[in-house]
Amino acid sequence: MQKLRIFGEKESGKNYITRPAVYAVMFNSGKDMIAVIQVQDRNYFLPGGGIENGETHEECLEREVLEETGIEVKNCRLIGSAGRYFYAVSEDTYYLSEGHFYMCEAGEKIGEPIDADHVLKWMEPFEAVEYLVHDHQRWAMREALSIQ
Repeated sequence: MQKLRIFGEKESGKNYITRPAVYAVMFNSGKDMIAVIQVQDRNYFLPGGGIENGETHEECLEREVLEETGIEVKNCRLIGSAGRYFYAVSEDTYYLSEGHFYMCEAGEKIGEPIDADHVLKWMEPFEAVEYLVHDHQRWAMREALSIQ
């Protein structure tokens, strides 16, 4: 089993909850733009999120991307996995985000995003790397670009 690449600092004496999640590095049909989600007019993230109710990675990826973009994913393949230690102020909780990253192509647009404060943006890949908030997501983007 491959060792999880870790980002962020683990504070001693804090109890961290592991939160498994799946994210998409999703290219458009021309394979020259990447989907990112802008939240509350400021932060940028890869589409994806936490695994729920025993979902497989594929099921979670399909659900999360559809919820956040309204687009189906296709031709997904694993890039790798990386974790990130962080403190969620809004929840007063310490987490280890265990991210599993997949390179995908955008499929059909079949709906609208669920969250009004989540806005789909298409960016050039190297621009997206600079805008992403989380270290482990930037790492996954760089990995995807090196194997594309």
